[in-house]
Amino acid sequence: MNISDINFQQFAQEFSVQLSDYISAIAWSPQGKNLLAATSAFGEVTLLENKTAITLQAGNDVSFSCLAFSSDGQFLAGGGQDGRVKIWRKGELINTLGNGSAWVDKLTWHPSSNQLAFNLGRYVQVWDADFRETVITLDFESSSALGIDWGQDGQYLAICGHRGIKVWNCQDWYEEPYILDIPSACTAMAWSPDGNYIACANMDRTLTVVESRLLTSGEDPQPWVMRGFPGKVRQLAWSDLTNTSGAPVLACSSVDGIIVWEKSPDESVGWEATVLTNHVDVVNAIAFAPRSLLLASGGADGWICLWTQAKQVSQILTGASAGFSCLAWHPQGNFLGAGGENGEVIIWSKTIPT
Repeated sequence: MNISDINFQQFAQEFSVQLSDYISAIAWSPQGKNLLAATSAFGEVTLLENKTAITLQAGNDVSFSCLAFSSDGQFLAGGGQDGRVKIWRKGELINTLGNGSAWVDKLTWHPSSNQLAFNLGRYVQVWDADFRETVITLDFESSSALGIDWGQDGQYLAICGHRGIKVWNCQDWYEEPYILDIPSACTAMAWSPDGNYIACANMDRTLTVVESRLLTSGEDPQPWVMRGFPGKVRQLAWSDLTNTSGAPVLACSSVDGIIVWEKSPDESVGWEATVLTNHVDVVNAIAFAPRSLLLASGGADGWICLWTQAKQVSQILTGASAGFSCLAWHPQGNFLGAGGENGEVIIWSKTIPT
């Protein structure tokens, strides 16, 4: 499908800025402000608000890899190549964490408190921004920590890497973690918004989905394993709406394709797949709009495809000459932000109801 074939314009470009290098991460403030943070491989950290760009950190040729706002929007955390995590509060740098021994490329805030988890090699450190102290340092042991995610209620923290997933009970960090054994390296992980499922993408070209209650109860978790991908699964995204079986919809990307998984009401069937094809190069980012089944996918082909009901392309957005590297929805779903391979940061706003 070509761009010229689509006339249904849901979103229009609102604002854009140009940074010096590849956009490695973007993040929206969760507290209703139209505030987007972006960082680049040159180390720049920039805030975009009301069509104005504010520089928090100038480029220093030390790549930043990840960014996230705390749940109350007070704090912005970013980490990168120098092994350090920087914490800003209302635009002011208040803390620098880490020991510089390992690249920080994963960090995530607790869903309701100001606790930040970030990776340092095979360790994950949990730091409390209110008390400005380290809560715990967790040892994944078998490899570097390749993915981190909190459960929806904040009771559990999951970490993935070589040989699977470990889940810690945040009420007692010193309990032995629950383990989902996978005969490969788990390179990406996502907890569903309802807290009922964990999905992980594995180096052996498989996708594993497990019911979290079975995993954390110590029972046999009996995971579903999906196979047949043309390459490794690179990205995962859950919807916060459920289908007729009461389960959220899961999307994943592999090479230039997107596969949408829906749980069948028939337990013997498991999860059924629909393959979405339109991109002509690797898909680098996917995300569902809040309270919607509108799926956005950004690729190295320079297209962001908007998939209505995660089934059919309704609009294609452009503006990154060398391709898109990342994207994120505003918490209200009214804006979509994306970063480009050449340093573009673009915001689109909704023009009509989706």
